[in-house]
Amino acid sequence: MLYFGGLLGLMGLATLVFRDADVAGLPAAAAGVGLLVVGAAVAGFGLLRRARRRRRVARGEPVPIGDFFERTRALPRLLRAARQEGYAGLPKSRMALWVLALVYLVSPIDILPELLPIIGVADDAGVAVWLLTSVSTATGLYLRHERDRSKLPPV
Repeated sequence: MLYFGGLLGLMGLATLVFRDADVAGLPAAAAGVGLLVVGAAVAGFGLLRRARRRRRVARGEPVPIGDFFERTRALPRLLRAARQEGYAGLPKSRMALWVLALVYLVSPIDILPELLPIIGVADDAGVAVWLLTSVSTATGLYLRHERDRSKLPPV
């Protein structure tokens, strides 16, 4: 998020410096300032998330492990463990939210219709980003759970 915010800020700065014509019907100055403000907000949010993550690690909370492919392969095991074995790391409410997010992304009904130029796609993008982040974090924590469980001596 920090890098994305910086990229948005650079785009806003470049728009202010190099663009004279309107941008999507907005004056170049307004578009540049808007991008700068959004970039600063996203970068600030990224800094807050990074600080929060460091505090969690310092308190000893588990950190997700694994790369994209390991986490993708672990997803069916996670869902099976949550359904059959009662894995406590994935509450049923989170799985229900995942299903609702998938239904929302697939359904033609939107809170903000796609007829609105940029904002119409933003709600779908936000739901998709949340869904991917949530699934990735849950599978990373499940991989850590599997690894920690395999290190325990047999009973």
